[in-house]
Amino acid sequence: MALTIGNFDGVHRGHQAMLTRLLEAADDLRLPAAVLTFDPHPREFFQRDAAPPRVMRLRQKLEIFRAFGIAHTFVARFDARLAALTPQAFIADVLVARLQVRWVLVGDDFRFGKGRAGDLAVLRAHASSFSVEGMRTVSVADERASSSGVRAALAAGNLEGAAALLGRPYTLSGRVAHGDKRGRRLGFPTANIALRQRPALSGIFAVRVHGLGQSPRTGVASLGVRPTVKENAKPLLEVFIFDFDETIYGRYVTVEFLHKLRDEEKYGDLAALTHQIRADVAQAREFFATAR
Repeated sequence: MALTIGNFDGVHRGHQAMLTRLLEAADDLRLPAAVLTFDPHPREFFQRDAAPPRVMRLRQKLEIFRAFGIAHTFVARFDARLAALTPQAFIADVLVARLQVRWVLVGDDFRFGKGRAGDLAVLRAHASSFSVEGMRTVSVADERASSSGVRAALAAGNLEGAAALLGRPYTLSGRVAHGDKRGRRLGFPTANIALRQRPALSGIFAVRVHGLGQSPRTGVASLGVRPTVKENAKPLLEVFIFDFDETIYGRYVTVEFLHKLRDEEKYGDLAALTHQIRADVAQAREFFATAR
């Protein structure tokens, strides 16, 4: 098979260039195109809570691979056993014995094996049964397309910059779950999506919601820890969908972040919070009324 290897967090434009090259080579060589990725991210394994937030969930990543036309995706569990493999053992045990690769594509900054000792040169030196190609860095407006660049843009609330690196607006997906119904009591019922990992951004946003019909719905979303209503809460995505009143618990939706309205804040009481929510809704509606 023809294989590319990486974490592909966000599947940004650099990753997309790699997938395109993979498909070209697979077609030329008449081999199935495959991706090898890792879960959890190696930095999550080594750094635990200090690891940077993920740009996207694993399911979203797999959905993009399928949409690209990738025939096979292999998700390797990154654990102590895998982390202990030398570069030579990774090549022999994983690439040759298990995956039986014939052609491999990696980024020019690719590192693998115990202590990140392996690189493109090591891979080529030990590739006796397959060929290796290195992918050059992809730049967008003179900025290197990278997962860290996307994270930095999201953390700064620069959704336009993140979208430029991703090649699409930033999204989060998940199933709508039951919440504490506080939003409904305040007059703004929300679709709640629990987050397993710390998100790469926070605040209040104008959003589109996909998965609730043929056309996306507009709304306003809060992404954060809700400091006014709860202490030490886990991050939660709450979306108030405009002009919508249907029961959607259990539905799988995708929330597209288009414009940041403000940072998350703590208010003195629920009355002050409700007043701010009304202002957020009005501002988001104005954004959609004037957006082109």
